[in-house]
Amino acid sequence: MYVCLCVGVTDGQIRDAIYEGCCSYKEVRAATNVASQCGKCACLAKQVVRETLTDLQVSQQAALPYPVEFNAA
Repeated sequence: MYVCLCVGVTDGQIRDAIYEGCCSYKEVRAATNVASQCGKCACLAKQVVRETLTDLQVSQQAALPYPVEFNAA
């Protein structure tokens, strides 16, 4: 889905920027130029960034093994 029509940025490009290391909306904006023209897409772009960062954080936490408890005798 196109998020920014002025520059032609899609939600997939925003997600890819995050997967490649962007950690904030500011970094995604610098990498993709999203919302650099009229700015009408900024709210949607920020939402995609928030959702993607949250999903990434949750998936990373789910991949962590549970701590093993040791019985000290």
